[in-house]
Amino acid sequence: MAERAKVAVLISGSGTNMAALLYASRASDCPYEVVLVASNNPEAGGLKLAEAEGVATYCLPHQGMARADHDSAMDAAIRASGAQYVALAGYMRILTPEFVGGWEGRMVNVHPSLLPKYQGLHTHERALDAGDSHGGCTVHLVTAELDDGPMLGQTPVAILPGDTPDSLAARVLIAEHQLYSRCLSALVSQATSPEWLTAQVRERAMALPEAEESLSHGMPCFGIIKGKKFAWVSNDHHGDGKTALLVKISGPDEQAQLIEMDEARYYRPAYFGTDWIGIRLDLGDTDWDAVAEWLARSWRSVAPKKLTSLIDAADLF
Repeated sequence: MAERAKVAVLISGSGTNMAALLYASRASDCPYEVVLVASNNPEAGGLKLAEAEGVATYCLPHQGMARADHDSAMDAAIRASGAQYVALAGYMRILTPEFVGGWEGRMVNVHPSLLPKYQGLHTHERALDAGDSHGGCTVHLVTAELDDGPMLGQTPVAILPGDTPDSLAARVLIAEHQLYSRCLSALVSQATSPEWLTAQVRERAMALPEAEESLSHGMPCFGIIKGKKFAWVSNDHHGDGKTALLVKISGPDEQAQLIEMDEARYYRPAYFGTDWIGIRLDLGDTDWDAVAEWLARSWRSVAPKKLTSLIDAADLF
């Protein structure tokens, strides 16, 4: 089995969803492990449970701290743990856009309603007052907008005659415990899936002017129509076990500098020479904006001058 993705879980209370994620991670085929449980509340019961289960914990009360300073300290603790993903599990803090932005696509939350219905609090009471047939829960990526990120999964929960907010909440919580670990597992597996990674590169490469895709030496590659290639996706090529983007660079000096800077991410691709660099995509923390920039730079290095001139002219307006 591939190395498991490292997850930090943020809690403010009893941590039942944290516990569900943690115990799901104990299965031999689970693709993630919980490496940190962090809280803003020293009395959070989930901290004691995490300690008893041998998971590292971190607590920083937020009282008297500016929100940005507290978020910055929590972010630093998460990164120090080696976490690649963040799961919010009853973390009762509105996060700053800077904190959320630093984990774009890698921070998840579970919300006790069928979003987009009933964002915010008192979700079960609102579902009952509306006469809904079902409540439920949603797992979604976290964005700066409250409870508004892309949905990863939902589970409807039937509302029974005589239900109260508490009785409905108890059944929805069971659904949350089931859904959260499944969605988190799917998310972290996606980040190392060659098919998904190739699709992300394809989307960005094909957005460049006059780009076309072909297959060469068993690898998807991208070039300019009737022109040179500017990118390749290498997946376990020659049995190297890597999924990587290969793009053109300025030469051996830049290649050596990149590898020295981050030898886990950058490498010299076999048979491609010193004016190409391999960039690992399967480490679980790919910066896709940076990938788009690498592709654009590589495209520009092989594009005919008439094409780059048109682009430069358009950029002036």
